[in-house]
Amino acid sequence: MELPDPALAPAIVVLDTNVVLDWLVFHNPECGPLHASITAGRVRWVATAAMRDELAHVLGRRMEAWRPDLAVLWARWSRHCIEAPTPAVNFAPSALRCTDADDQKFIDLAVACGARWLLSRDRAVLKLARRLRGFGVQATTPGAWAALSATD
Repeated sequence: MELPDPALAPAIVVLDTNVVLDWLVFHNPECGPLHASITAGRVRWVATAAMRDELAHVLGRRMEAWRPDLAVLWARWSRHCIEAPTPAVNFAPSALRCTDADDQKFIDLAVACGARWLLSRDRAVLKLARRLRGFGVQATTPGAWAALSATD
């Protein structure tokens, strides 16, 4: 039996809550390439239960005007998201400390699971982009990711 080449495995992507909302609730066209890549299996979206809980919390308090179809949204989550256990932090505590403690979970997961990409629009996350590259993670916006991934 021949094992698959790890170099050919889909890259892992971690999405912060606002990117998930842009994709699954607001249908932001900038997330079109992300949607296509995830649904085609070219990238694997990984999240934790804490990330799912944060999304549920946000959906419960700020979405009246958008009225998302929650059954469809959670079905997409179940179909496309690989839920990982909350990672044990295995790098120096100050090396990648986010100024927004609520965003630390995205950084920790991206590093722990070997994500190639961390997609966010949050300045607190993006200002760690240079340091994250040292851990093999590229932190960027969905639009910039679409441009970069098209050249891979």
